[in-house]
Amino acid sequence: MIRQITGTVLSVETNGVVVDVGGWGVFVYMAVPLMNSEGSKVTLKTHMCIKQDGIELYGFTDSKDLALFSLLLSVSGIGPKTALSILTRAPRESLEQAIATRDTTYLTRVAGMSKKAAEKIGIELSEKIEVTGTSHQGYDAEVFDTLVALGYTEREARKALADIPLHIQGTDARLKAALAGGRS
Repeated sequence: MIRQITGTVLSVETNGVVVDVGGWGVFVYMAVPLMNSEGSKVTLKTHMCIKQDGIELYGFTDSKDLALFSLLLSVSGIGPKTALSILTRAPRESLEQAIATRDTTYLTRVAGMSKKAAEKIGIELSEKIEVTGTSHQGYDAEVFDTLVALGYTEREARKALADIPLHIQGTDARLKAALAGGRS
């Protein structure tokens, strides 16, 4: 099992990066590959999946992201690409809070899951997640709806929410921060 790799980023692609590890160009799927730049040194905690058609690596800069990814994989019907997709749609802390409290409204609107998948994740993982720190999911559902009402696509609204710093609290403050971030 490959649990960590360190190397130089050779290229950044839409769903991952290619890292030079001892002369080998290793492709690693990532939730946010664009935070890396070509030529930069990177250390990634990894999850290795062995499939019929090959081996896939999923990389994370934060071990807490890897832990949530692994928990999501423990839910039947959720594979690595789905788990990674969930992590790209909302901040990890908010996802953890929503899962722990079985907040299907947040998981369906902000994280973009089906109601059935959100309920299943809540049921199977709510007792396995310890939530620490501040929760923003109550604010974020309202901010998400407001952004969509203002003309943002659901994808743009999710990205704007993910870019809001965690220390910003309150619906109005989080909405202002989302609007200040602009559309991408």
